[in-house]
Amino acid sequence: QLTPSSFLRIGQLSNVDLNEDIRELETELPRQHPNEIPHNEKLLSLKYESLDYDNSENQLFLEEERRINHTAFRTVEIKRWVICAMIGILTGLVACFIDIVVENLAGLKYRVVKGNIDKFTEKGGLSFSLLLWATLNASVVMVGSVIVAFIEPVAAGSGIPQIKCYLNGVKIPHVVRLKTLVIKVCGVILSVVGGLAVGKEGPMIHSGAVIAAGISQGRSTSLKRDFKIFEYFRRDTEKRDFVSAGAAAGVSAAFGAPVGGVLFSLEEGASFWNQFLTWRIFFASMISTFTLNSVLSVYHGNAWDLSSPGLINFGRFDNEKMGYTIQEIPIFIFMGVVGGILGALFNALNYWLTMFRIRYIHRPCLQVVEAMLVAAVTATVGFVMIYCSRDCQPIQGSTVAYPLQLFCADGEYNSMATAFFNTPEKSVVNLFHDPPGSYNPMTLGMFTLMYFFLACWTYGLTVSAGVFIPSLLIGAAWGRLFGISLSYLTKGSIWADPGKYALMGAAAQLGGIVRMTLSLTVIMMEATGNVTYGFPIMLVLMTAKIVGDYFVEGLYDMHIQLQSVPFLHWEAPVTSHSLTAREVMSAPVTCLRRIERVGTVVDILSDTSSNHNGFPVVESNPDATQVAGLRGLILRSQLIVLLKHKVFVERANLSLVQRRLKLKDFRDAYPRFPPIQSIHVSQDERECMIDLSEFMNPSPYTVPQEASLPRVFKLFRALGLRHLVVVDNRNEVVGMVTRKDLARYRLGKEGLEELSLAQT
Repeated sequence: QLTPSSFLRIGQLSNVDLNEDIRELETELPRQHPNEIPHNEKLLSLKYESLDYDNSENQLFLEEERRINHTAFRTVEIKRWVICAMIGILTGLVACFIDIVVENLAGLKYRVVKGNIDKFTEKGGLSFSLLLWATLNASVVMVGSVIVAFIEPVAAGSGIPQIKCYLNGVKIPHVVRLKTLVIKVCGVILSVVGGLAVGKEGPMIHSGAVIAAGISQGRSTSLKRDFKIFEYFRRDTEKRDFVSAGAAAGVSAAFGAPVGGVLFSLEEGASFWNQFLTWRIFFASMISTFTLNSVLSVYHGNAWDLSSPGLINFGRFDNEKMGYTIQEIPIFIFMGVVGGILGALFNALNYWLTMFRIRYIHRPCLQVVEAMLVAAVTATVGFVMIYCSRDCQPIQGSTVAYPLQLFCADGEYNSMATAFFNTPEKSVVNLFHDPPGSYNPMTLGMFTLMYFFLACWTYGLTVSAGVFIPSLLIGAAWGRLFGISLSYLTKGSIWADPGKYALMGAAAQLGGIVRMTLSLTVIMMEATGNVTYGFPIMLVLMTAKIVGDYFVEGLYDMHIQLQSVPFLHWEAPVTSHSLTAREVMSAPVTCLRRIERVGTVVDILSDTSSNHNGFPVVESNPDATQVAGLRGLILRSQLIVLLKHKVFVERANLSLVQRRLKLKDFRDAYPRFPPIQSIHVSQDERECMIDLSEFMNPSPYTVPQEASLPRVFKLFRALGLRHLVVVDNRNEVVGMVTRKDLARYRLGKEGLEELSLAQT
């Protein structure tokens, strides 16, 4: 067991004793799985690194940029557009693949189970059907969960929080790897076919981001293939912009909403944005929707008809039937309040569940067992609800895919089965468009209640799955129920069409859970192909967000916080003006001299107790007259490349170095720089000197130690920095501000809190 005292408060000068403490910890903890991992939300994890969103402007970089003339910059710009088009096409194709495979596999499963139920309804012995359904679900989910838990745990969940962190500048390990994409796609197919309460829309965003990160680099590190194209884009800044385009393309492929995709990327995803980006991202989204439409229309046999957008198309709402009047506005606002409260409840329940999972269910085998349990329970609940429901509807004129007759008369079907015995997407469309009177209020009420808890239990399992569709389904069910009750209360007035209220309920519920406003309004408008509802949807979402934020934060932000990620929001905490850079910074700082012994560099890099990633470079000859002022900043990755190529002063004088190092050598090592342990430095080489002048960034950003925290935060956040050097009035290095130092301060219930840092 770890004791609370081992989560060290890292304050000002505790770096020295910190290292000894950690060594003691390592000796007293035998390497084994503890039964309980102590975790609380007041921690910041030290395992996450930052990304270098700030280019290192060393001499090599400047020389290369000066060599590029105007026409070469134009070709770079053209390459950017080509990459965006490729991102769109590939994301669209992945979406098609997921869509078609899910449709066929789920169809097969439901046909088998339906045949079985029909057979046993006559003979008796329906428990066999239940067993079959539950076993099918659990076995499919088992495969989907095993690949995630054992091969690539990052692929769990919807991936939106991870992409959000990546775009914020946090390096989540393995988040944009090819392996993650493969596991994500297979996992989401298996979890939707396995009948879990999940959607396949969230993971599309992650898939788009992985595709973007891969294409823009022009090579695959996983497959060890380098195509020698797009080498200019091999750095974090460029990759970040393409990843935000990929996320947008994912949204627009999932919902057939190109504008919604751009706005999603702007509102939820990206932390850095400029105007050129908007147009390129819109282009990628458009291409992705277009690709999806063309391929699906060919697949459905009506080639060249491009009017079936999106993996989920909520169907068209007619304007004639579906107008709304002024007296409905308060009703919509009330629905927004209900959605906000239910969403806050969902998030609070999921919060405690996730805390429990982090503490106790952290072994892969337990995670797989839990996923199978949820799958079996989901099937059982669905079966029992259908079995107990006596809500029969005539089969004529209904558009049910798999009508289950069960105990209904001939020519009728069980309407509870349209909700449970179907993929969630189809159920949403049914709730939106089935004619009034298709559902019994009792059916809808029971369904909402059960599905709410099932969806809450499912989100956060070790399967790849999104929360979009389940939220829409819960909301559509209670919205339709609300519409039916309204027409009861108003003695069947014409304006209470249940489909319209189902749409508003769906918006309210999803807004209450994920707290998106602008992008969600546009996605709902584009997916229903109806602009008339823009205003009511906007009202509902605003209300849901305001009400929900009063209780807890949104689902994605909550999961980011539970993972202890050092996420930087747009602004520093409002009450933090009293803190200065001196109190925030980490000190003492490990500095390197401009001309340094190789042995010293190797020792500093191999020191496991301080795995720093940036080192200020100071003047080499500190005599009495001259202070060792700051001369530049060099990154760990650059030092490793220098040691690997053995760029030493002595070898240069003996002209042993074959050629000068170019920027290409640094780009070829990106993004997986070798660890220092893999680089062999002989005893003689340790005595050589290494000259850092042309590789260090000679103009790093610095702040005086009197700067207030909001000012430091603004500089750090707006420029996407990784290291900010704190200097005194003689330009000597006194400290270093990194992401953890700023993310540590947060507004809590009692004002400003300081989180402690943990090695977990």
